[in-house]
Amino acid sequence: MMTETNHTPRYPNRLSAGYIAASLSSKAGRFFRLTALLIVLLVISPAADAAAQSLTIYSGRSKALVEPLIKKFEAEHGIRMNVRYGGSTQLAVALLEEGRRTPADVFWAQDAGALGAVHRNGMFETLPSDLLSLLPEQLHNSEGTWIATSGRARVMAYSTSRVDTALLPGSIFGLADRQWRGRVGWAPSNGSFQSLLTSMRLQKGDDVILQWLRDMRGNNAQSYINNSAMLQALAAGEIDIALTNHYYLFRFRETDPGFPVEQTFFAHGDAGNLVNVAGIGMLKTAGNKDEALAFMKFLLEEEHQQWVTQEVYEYPVLEGMSTQSVDTPLRDIQELSPDLDLDDLSDLNRTLDLLRRAGLL
Repeated sequence: MMTETNHTPRYPNRLSAGYIAASLSSKAGRFFRLTALLIVLLVISPAADAAAQSLTIYSGRSKALVEPLIKKFEAEHGIRMNVRYGGSTQLAVALLEEGRRTPADVFWAQDAGALGAVHRNGMFETLPSDLLSLLPEQLHNSEGTWIATSGRARVMAYSTSRVDTALLPGSIFGLADRQWRGRVGWAPSNGSFQSLLTSMRLQKGDDVILQWLRDMRGNNAQSYINNSAMLQALAAGEIDIALTNHYYLFRFRETDPGFPVEQTFFAHGDAGNLVNVAGIGMLKTAGNKDEALAFMKFLLEEEHQQWVTQEVYEYPVLEGMSTQSVDTPLRDIQELSPDLDLDDLSDLNRTLDLLRRAGLL
């Protein structure tokens, strides 16, 4: 006799209500889980994009001078700015040591020599033509890897009460004459002076410059730690002439309009007339190149060029801009200066060697 047994089918009826409900429940769960995941991703993505909006600057420009501009860019563009401040030479050395591991996106230097050192090691990206075209050719290097952001000139500052301007030398080499014995100030350890000396070496040769250094030392030229100290010494009567950068006098006049110092250039084409620049380049390894280019263009906007002129007293690099404190346009100053590839100012080691041989370092 056959008996009836309860048997559950191996494969359930796919049209059964229980199976359909379970299936819908499973699919609904997966659907809602996927939907939730998409919502989370949509919420997180803008935050991730915002976090990516950053720029790392190695700045050889001092914090006191340029932080207001950096903060303004950060506020206007919503880009977080990470800034490492230091001396331009110090930061150039750091970049060369870090190589492709550097976190820097851009290097903003106060001196063309430091920019040239990084360029010659192949670390700068070639900049787009629309950026380079904003400046005259002499205000970016020939290979287009860095641009000038402001200019400064070497000058001969002098006491208005103790110096007859008719007797001022037409050449920097004339400062070694006996009539100026003990009356001239210079700053052999200062980076700006060393850049000037490098340009003089490139024009006249190492032997000529080494002899001039020895002649100046023998003529009892007075050494100072920096340009500000020399201007103070001029006003105090310690010296009558100083080799300095043009903008220091304007800074002293901010607090003392009657500051008893004037300044001038040497004769046209003289080795003492160096026009140097502060400038900026973008690293090939930069992770934020769009942000880097945006910052470079920001620095060249007329409003910010005018700020540099009014607050820092450097020369604007845009053509046709009027200046309040600096009467002579940069183009005219450059015509006084010898023709020189500013990248060549990176050849600093031989300059330091000459200073040591002359007993000045």
